Amino acid sequence: MAGNHADHQAHKRQMSKSNGQEVDVDVLVIGAGPTGLGAAKRLHQINDPSWMIVDSSDIPGGLASTDITPEGFLYDVGGHVIFSHYKYFDDCIDEALPNESDWYQHQRISYVRYKGQWVPYPFQNNISMLPKEDQVEALEGMIDAAMEARVANTKPKDFDEWIMRNVGEGIANQFMRPYNYKVWAVPTTKMQCQWLGERVAAPNLKLVTKNVVLNKAAGNWGPNATFRFPAEGGTGNIWINVAKTLPKEKCRFGDHGRVQAVDADNKRVLLGDGTTVNYQKLISTMAVDSLCEAMRNDELKEMTKGLFYSTTHVIGVGIRGSRPERIGDKCWLYFPEDNCPFYRATIFSNYSPNNQPQADKKLKTMQLADGSKPSSAEEKEGPYWSIMLEVSESSMKPVDNEKLLQDSIQGLVHTEMLQPGDEIVSTYHRRFDHGYPTPSLEREGVLKQLLPRLYDQDILSRGRFGSWRYEVGNQDHSFMLGVEAADHVINGAAELTLNYPDFVNTRVNSERRLVDGAQFFKSLKGIRSEDKPLRPKS
Repeated sequence: MAGNHADHQAHKRQMSKSNGQEVDVDVLVIGAGPTGLGAAKRLHQINDPSWMIVDSSDIPGGLASTDITPEGFLYDVGGHVIFSHYKYFDDCIDEALPNESDWYQHQRISYVRYKGQWVPYPFQNNISMLPKEDQVEALEGMIDAAMEARVANTKPKDFDEWIMRNVGEGIANQFMRPYNYKVWAVPTTKMQCQWLGERVAAPNLKLVTKNVVLNKAAGNWGPNATFRFPAEGGTGNIWINVAKTLPKEKCRFGDHGRVQAVDADNKRVLLGDGTTVNYQKLISTMAVDSLCEAMRNDELKEMTKGLFYSTTHVIGVGIRGSRPERIGDKCWLYFPEDNCPFYRATIFSNYSPNNQPQADKKLKTMQLADGSKPSSAEEKEGPYWSIMLEVSESSMKPVDNEKLLQDSIQGLVHTEMLQPGDEIVSTYHRRFDHGYPTPSLEREGVLKQLLPRLYDQDILSRGRFGSWRYEVGNQDHSFMLGVEAADHVINGAAELTLNYPDFVNTRVNSERRLVDGAQFFKSLKGIRSEDKPLRPKS
């Protein structure tokens, strides 16, 4: 109890750092990543409640932002591409970047690196491309799995069991187990399987067998078989432009928008410059463990210890020279083997010619790909191309932070992505502590207690790490988690993306539109005329 009292006193002292400035709003939105911007966009559109959005970063975008190196190479915070399950999301993106010239359209061209060759993705649909003995091992496992699936009368208890039932032991050992361990930084036995949905292709045994006999590759699969990418500024440019459609006076981005403390009992948030924001409802998109920390609530903090996440390292390598034939128009590539630390590589220069410096820019060679020093220190012209790599880290899969960049460059040589003599002109390495929210076995038990407890205090914790559901953690999902939270706060609308991931992922969600919705909501009675503002209608 003494600890609780001390924490409470510290929280009171923190809140007392107010500079005397107070702002009153109906809805406060914390965080200007896709979820926070989605909430703000909807609140602005409905144009009834008073609201404010705050973020500690000067530049909106959160985990969907883009960095630029001193040499002029762009890198996203991981492998983001835009594909959408929602018309409303499309409307907002098209409003932010309205011209055809703002985008490049791409066909997804992705492969798995396996035993020195490129197997088209998804691996389990393309075992016809494997060496013969591996084809046999994979087919035997798939036949066993198909036969066992006929008599199975229980759901798989974890991700590993799901893999065994869907693809069998051969593909489990060749690709699924090693690859997913590299992505999640936990073994597949420690993950649940409700999150899968459209994320993993379940193979068609007859089709796979036919392709093996005919020595034929399967076609594109999945929701992102085609995608578009911003012509300028990387993925982050989308969100910078979405934020520009919001009124500036309602946005506090930068140190004066940093959340220092959340006083849930009195519905107050203390910001970095000492301003106190009094709210009726709080839509928080900060990681829910960080939110509970900011609330100084020991009981909720203890609950969040049951949530797991992995850290993501993003590594960028800029190379002088024309893009080699062996790379071609590949988009992103998967690496299940242990001859490189990264699980995915994105040929970032293929997404837009503006993701790297123009060919006439002169740059020094920093090193050759084999680690040796260049023969000349003079600056030379391009052209240039670039690779972005992702590496996971957790307590179960530690990473040597100091050596990771060079280990990754070495991995690029091992996997024949780079030749030993390739000239590296730029490198980038950034660690994102909260990278992936792990769909652990414990997750749902925690969320089913934690999110309602916060909701009872008029706090909606939403977003990739706000609501911790990876299956609705893409940019379109994240944005709509915010939109739907705003709708729920105003009129009690159901939050489909949060509560029914499979439903939204298997349909075109066209109920909301940017224009139609504004007209519809203006016809509703204003929320502040009710006795209890912002309470959902019964």
